[in-house]
Amino acid sequence: MLKNRYQVILCIFMINFAPLKAQILTLNEVLENITLNNPQLKMYDADIQSMDAASAGAKSWMPPQVQAGFFMTPYNPSFWKADGAFAGMGNFMVGATQMIPNPKKQMADFNYMNAMSSVEKENKNYTLNQLYALAKTNYHEWMIISKKVKIANENLLLLAYMIKSMEIRYQYNMDKLPTYYKAKSNYSSLESMIVMLKNDISQKMIVLNTLMARDKNFTFEVDSTYRFTDFNNEASDTTNLAKRRSDIKAIEKTININQLKIEVENTRLLPDFGVRYDHMFAFGQQPQQFTLMGMVNIPMSWSTKMNKANIHSFQIKNESLYWQKQMVLNEASGMIKAMKTELKFLKDQYQISENSIIPAIRKNYETALLAWQNNTGDLFQVLDAWESLNMAQLDTLDKLQRILVTQVEIEKQMEIK
Repeated sequence: MLKNRYQVILCIFMINFAPLKAQILTLNEVLENITLNNPQLKMYDADIQSMDAASAGAKSWMPPQVQAGFFMTPYNPSFWKADGAFAGMGNFMVGATQMIPNPKKQMADFNYMNAMSSVEKENKNYTLNQLYALAKTNYHEWMIISKKVKIANENLLLLAYMIKSMEIRYQYNMDKLPTYYKAKSNYSSLESMIVMLKNDISQKMIVLNTLMARDKNFTFEVDSTYRFTDFNNEASDTTNLAKRRSDIKAIEKTININQLKIEVENTRLLPDFGVRYDHMFAFGQQPQQFTLMGMVNIPMSWSTKMNKANIHSFQIKNESLYWQKQMVLNEASGMIKAMKTELKFLKDQYQISENSIIPAIRKNYETALLAWQNNTGDLFQVLDAWESLNMAQLDTLDKLQRILVTQVEIEKQMEIK
């Protein structure tokens, strides 16, 4: 009878006093908003576009040099003019010089500049993966906190009914006073816990709104559904991790860029060519003249020391990056293996709590409650059984949260989106 009354009171409370529900955002909607609106990702997009725009000028030529002036002209102007058999002396020369870039140099520069944005693209993917993991963690934690608030509110109604019943029975000396104050204390503790949990929800909401670049006061609810992920079929060896992880790809792209830098430095050891044309406007009666010359820059041993040193430096840097890649892969594979093992035991513990511990404690609570209803049991035993049930429910939710957070961490390490 008491249980039925409690259920009726709970239904009335939920219908009449429950606030209007805010908009529910699914996890996929949150992740989509992050992808579209997060300013950190937009920063990467701008950097990538900037690098791609710079590569368009990789095959440009050096500007021509134009010169004009007197050429082989006497200081005495009287010699400039023709005089009888004397044809005059001096010229006014106009000329232009154009260096012709080596095609191999242009192609090397183009390949290098065109590849520069590839690292930023992988860095963006890495950052996106980190943002996704942060959003998923806060989303799941919010969901668990909401479940705790729901349990706490239900327990508040139950305790309120018990306290009211004790106040009635206390008039007839049917219950002891310490039990009454214990129930009051539990009621206040629950109220305090709900305040703390609601603060945690507010913090999670702010974090998610920040990640989505939305108004920090924008209110919404999270979806209460969740799923367990089976990672047994997901290979976590170093070969597969190298194909998945953006940070590993970024290292590989950096190695590739350094190799392209080596090619650029090698092309600096090739000669450059040029052409020069000069036209002389002769003074007096001299014939018009011109000069047409080809030019070549020949790299000599003393002028290529810096290029050779840069090549050696990039080769050593690539060796360092190779070992950095191996270090990250080794640490990640070990971490994933440990988390998979932890996840298996967490799921086992959760199933035991759901299927064995909570049903047994709930049965004990219902038995104590029934005995108290029939005046054959003590309310102190009911409160003790209720506390055990409440703690078991909260502990089970904590296990569920650890499962979901561990899943997110594995997904982050394996870069599963």
